Amino acid sequence: MKKKTLAIIFFFLCLMSLSTLKAADIKGKVILSPKGEPYTEGILLLKPLEEEYFSETALDVEGNFIYSDLKPGKYIIKMDLYELTPFEEEIEIKDKEETLELNFTISLSLLDKTLIFITKASDFMWGYWMIALLLGTGILLTYLTRLIQVRRLILSLKMVLRGALGKDKSEKEEGDISPYAALMTALAATVGNGNIAGVATAIAVGGPGAPVWMWIAGFFGMATKYAEGFLGVRFRIKNIRGEMSGGPMYYARNGIKNEQLAKFMGMLFAVCGAVACLLGTGNMMQSNSMALVFNREFQIPFWISGLVITGIVGAVILGGIKRIGRVSERLVPTMIILYFGGAIVVILANITNLPAALTTIFTSAFSVKAVGGGMVGVTIKLAISQGIRRGLLSNESGLGSAGIAQSASKSKDPSRNGLIAMTGTFIDTMVVNTLTTLAIVITGSYLKTAAYGDPRALTSTALTADAFGSAIPYGGYIIALCSFLFGYSTLLGWCYYGEKCLEYIFGVRVIYPFRFAFIILLFIGSIIQGPHRYIVWYVGDVANAFMAFPNLLSLLLLAGLVGKVTTKYFYEKKREI
Repeated sequence: MKKKTLAIIFFFLCLMSLSTLKAADIKGKVILSPKGEPYTEGILLLKPLEEEYFSETALDVEGNFIYSDLKPGKYIIKMDLYELTPFEEEIEIKDKEETLELNFTISLSLLDKTLIFITKASDFMWGYWMIALLLGTGILLTYLTRLIQVRRLILSLKMVLRGALGKDKSEKEEGDISPYAALMTALAATVGNGNIAGVATAIAVGGPGAPVWMWIAGFFGMATKYAEGFLGVRFRIKNIRGEMSGGPMYYARNGIKNEQLAKFMGMLFAVCGAVACLLGTGNMMQSNSMALVFNREFQIPFWISGLVITGIVGAVILGGIKRIGRVSERLVPTMIILYFGGAIVVILANITNLPAALTTIFTSAFSVKAVGGGMVGVTIKLAISQGIRRGLLSNESGLGSAGIAQSASKSKDPSRNGLIAMTGTFIDTMVVNTLTTLAIVITGSYLKTAAYGDPRALTSTALTADAFGSAIPYGGYIIALCSFLFGYSTLLGWCYYGEKCLEYIFGVRVIYPFRFAFIILLFIGSIIQGPHRYIVWYVGDVANAFMAFPNLLSLLLLAGLVGKVTTKYFYEKKREI
């Protein structure tokens, strides 16, 4: 009898102990002030106070959220809204508490709303339709040019080397600068903070597999870049100052047979190109990244960096394309060699991790579940989108910018310029971007990003600096210097692109006012920091998409011409180039 009584008492004690460990729920709602309406954007993040990683839940159509089966204890709960954090609080779930009711009221400033709008616009512009257009154009041109990026790659690199050694024979031909200087100007604009900050941002948001999609887009983008260089020279004109003017606005206007469509496409590209040059990729985004990394590494105030950047850029761009070409010829090889050397040291210092790093990169490109560490909010769609959009931001294949640079070169041979333009994408994506990717993944720095729920949420230049700093003493200083040089060179090239776009619309009288406006916006871009700095990046994304759209359509309409001339030039006749 006593044994049965003890057994019953023990049974009830177990039930009581289980009830004290009963998991609790959190239910709540997010309300937008001052309207008092439910807010449905963003996600909620929750983690135990002593742990490192957050779990997430989405808001429903009425702004409600729920977390289920939580153990008693203290937690941190916060809202992630396109890099903004409208609230972050410490809460406590007490013993035996079945449901904790939480309501959060948030308010959004004008800058907050601008960031949200621009981010959503960027996501739409870089949806599957743009990815299909970009890759589809590259695939078509690859087919029509008979895989020129493979069959004539060695020849194109020889031509670049010939120009670097001063053995180019085109100096007496019509144009403003040599084909090599034109390539260096294009590379000056191409090899920029997109290679340091852009690749890192793609990994931070889309996971370590995003660069695979950069490489895929870059491969087909080489054929696209070839077509841009080819058409830029074929349809260029001489302006009233005796300088060459060319690019997508000219090959759309003078190459497309339908008169009304040709005018519309040329004007659309010129307008969008001018916006991108002033407000996005080629201006404020670069000065923003440069000021950020100098503040992080040297604690230099943003406004001081802005003044320095403004001064040294203005000293060159006011001299026009010839001065830009002279500076680029010397600056671009130096900065690429510096960055290449630093990245190689980082990779060699972690060479035993290389096989695992490559496995991580390729498996996460096609399956987020294949990657350890548990990525938060990352999908294959996001990895593809980030990889391709940041790849285009970096190598510019599809933007049409290479056609503007090559149109200034001393050349009468469009096919030759196409090859030289093509090497820009190879150097940028297949070499420089690969080095950045390997440095971030091989050192494990990618685990410190928001994609893995890390509270440090490293991104942009800070993520690349962390990778370099883990293997090289003061490695962050190398990134600071490279960010400065890369951004500086990009600003030089994109100022030229912008003035050519506006020259198409208003004539040469607009060139000097544009240069001064460009310099002023440089300073403004450098002082926009904090979460709102992403406004600059996403404006660049949107402007790039608007540039790419008319350019890609023009390339599709002129693809037959490119394929026909290229086939005849390279495959039906043997030529000495």
